[in-house]
Amino acid sequence: MILVQAEKIAKCVEQGWWGHQTLWDLFEIQRRERPDAEAVVDAFNRKDFMDGAPRRLSWVQLGLEVDCFCRLLIDEGLERDDVVLVQLPNCVEQHVVYLACARLGLIITPVPVQYREHELSQIMRTSGARSVVTCARIGRGANAHRAAAFFDEWLRLAHPGTRLLAWGPDLPAGLRDIGPALAVPLSPGDLARVEQRAADAGVTANDVFSLCWTSGTEAAPKAVPRSHNEWLALLPGVVEVAELRPHIRILNPFPMINMAGLATAFCTALRLGATIVQHHPFNLEVFLQQIRDEAIDYTVAPPAVLNMLLQNEALLSGIDFKRLRRIGSGSAPLSEWMVSTFAERYGVQIINYFGSNEGASLGGGALDMPDPRQRALYFPRAGAARRGVQTRLVDLDTERDITAPGLAGELRYDGPTVFSGYFNAPELTAKAFDAQGFYKSGDLFEIAGDQGQFYRYVGRSKDLVIRGGVNISSEEIEGLLQACPGVKEVAVIGVPCETLGERVCACVAPAPGHVITLEVLTDYLRSQRIAVYKLPEHLM
Repeated sequence: MILVQAEKIAKCVEQGWWGHQTLWDLFEIQRRERPDAEAVVDAFNRKDFMDGAPRRLSWVQLGLEVDCFCRLLIDEGLERDDVVLVQLPNCVEQHVVYLACARLGLIITPVPVQYREHELSQIMRTSGARSVVTCARIGRGANAHRAAAFFDEWLRLAHPGTRLLAWGPDLPAGLRDIGPALAVPLSPGDLARVEQRAADAGVTANDVFSLCWTSGTEAAPKAVPRSHNEWLALLPGVVEVAELRPHIRILNPFPMINMAGLATAFCTALRLGATIVQHHPFNLEVFLQQIRDEAIDYTVAPPAVLNMLLQNEALLSGIDFKRLRRIGSGSAPLSEWMVSTFAERYGVQIINYFGSNEGASLGGGALDMPDPRQRALYFPRAGAARRGVQTRLVDLDTERDITAPGLAGELRYDGPTVFSGYFNAPELTAKAFDAQGFYKSGDLFEIAGDQGQFYRYVGRSKDLVIRGGVNISSEEIEGLLQACPGVKEVAVIGVPCETLGERVCACVAPAPGHVITLEVLTDYLRSQRIAVYKLPEHLM
């Protein structure tokens, strides 16, 4: 496992950016001080995407399930620093798994529910996961049966000791049913065993908590390790920028698999003692009903959704905007009209976020940028610095710093939020940082504002398609399609989309005598068992 460098730890602790509390420590505070307050709530339409009735757990109830899940993990033979692959929709159970792993020093590697054999085999190979946690059904897919079939074949060949655990009915042979294991009350001896194992693990805030997966220009996904401290260092960029108060209610529509879901929902809730109301998959009608029914104080939504709501304002009827005063957005440019209209008509400040799993993070809120129109276009340069993050704008041709407005360059980051390197990938890690130790984001910005006080996003230097805020590697899809019968040459690009930002487009030169259609390409890619969201939707 990649360890956080001792020099970085010393600097971040000395500057006060990092502390000694782990994510589990924060949970213990909430369980002790607010035992009966709601901690996590399932979406009311849970039965549409997962077995079991929707549940609402208080902090003490959540803690009891975590205790029992810790017992199960110990019984399954998992040890400190073992990797646990988690493929679950947004649900109460995610919190149980993540907290148990944080307590015992296990490392979660959460993956999108859309991932199939193609992606999972890459992740299993890279991470060496010792356990897989999933559920019987995700949407209409018999997820546990598919997982059992895949993992049975994969694990017999590569990782025969890996344990398969799942929630839900009618599980196939080879999967441990989590439900009955958690239903058995914890005896005093069990609790003592769990507490002793946690004490023996001796988890510190500088230990790695997660491996999250990100796509770059490379064909295979890259694993980003993040410690407890690296996660918690992101929170000022969420809590302070959005002016979030303790004990609020947060509606979380983003998958809890990367920065958007883990930082905004999971980690923020532990810090603030907030209630997380889960949402999955994104359904506008359900989303708006949850805002009305659950007394939501804060949520996040893609720019296209916020634009649509203002174009159909009847959809906003019944929402209490005296509570919902802040909404986060990002992953695509914001409309000046949208940000200013929400502020003027409803008193709602739209928070502009920009970030990556590697810890590159910018945020524009009403405190730093009271002018909504400016907030739609720019990010404050000083805001990141106040949170310990240093940035450089670099000319890619000369590697010199850009200090004058209007010149595009790559924005690079250093500081307490930035990761230490990709897991088991020293060559990729070396290419990810410059000679001064700054992470090379691949995102192009320019200095803007009458005093040079802002950054403005202008594009990307990396070959990516960003569909609905998710990075898709053009190289990965090109590599697969190059083997498709009848394809002579192929390039994959992003085409603009008002709803998702971009969609995948395949530009194909067919081999002589062949006719290539979009259906031919997608059928071939489906046979390679890739995630559906990566399929081309346009052909040129």
